[in-house]
Amino acid sequence: MRVFEHPTPMDQAEALAISIGNALELAIRVKGWAVLAVSGGRSPVAMFERLRHRHVRWEAVTITLVDERVVPPEHADSNAALVRAHLLREAAASAAFVPLIADAQDAAAPAQAVARANSAFRQPDVVVLGMGEDGHTASLFPDAPELQGALSEPQPGYVITRPSAAPHARITLNLAALLATERVFLSVSGAAKAEVLERALQGPVPSLPVSLVLSRHRHGLDVFKT
Repeated sequence: MRVFEHPTPMDQAEALAISIGNALELAIRVKGWAVLAVSGGRSPVAMFERLRHRHVRWEAVTITLVDERVVPPEHADSNAALVRAHLLREAAASAAFVPLIADAQDAAAPAQAVARANSAFRQPDVVVLGMGEDGHTASLFPDAPELQGALSEPQPGYVITRPSAAPHARITLNLAALLATERVFLSVSGAAKAEVLERALQGPVPSLPVSLVLSRHRHGLDVFKT
């Protein structure tokens, strides 16, 4: 694991975009194609708007989501809507996109959406994660009743979590999928999250789900912080 510190969020976003683009190109050179799974929320927007201009063979890239809120695709909280607005443009418009919630029917029956996602699951080559001040990453929330199953399931794939502190149920990659990813990028911004990161780096504890990724990932994991 490597940790890179950046003076401003814009520097962090630019460095992330360059590193993600390079990781995608490497996967394409090796396999002929690459799968990129990205997180939502507002934090990755600046990175998306830089990544979409990178010289990547986007026609060989499939973009999907690390996690998604169980809402229709047009909902303001949809991660898929965020990706369409900020990443799937300019050069990156030629990438394929696989959302986790296809329509309102999926939002009403998330178990159906998870079953479909798992039946067509392709292990991501590159994953971009964020982290909350409670230590969650992806939608592996410490207070979710489904957390233990998401951490212990040996088969990489998607699961549903229902964190009590969040307004929507989530579909998320499980821990096995995160650990099987060749390149993981974790973005951390601000003093409060930096303190959580320091605690997470002290050792794996389920109360800080991000610590399990940090301690158990055995491929390439880079932390980009401000």
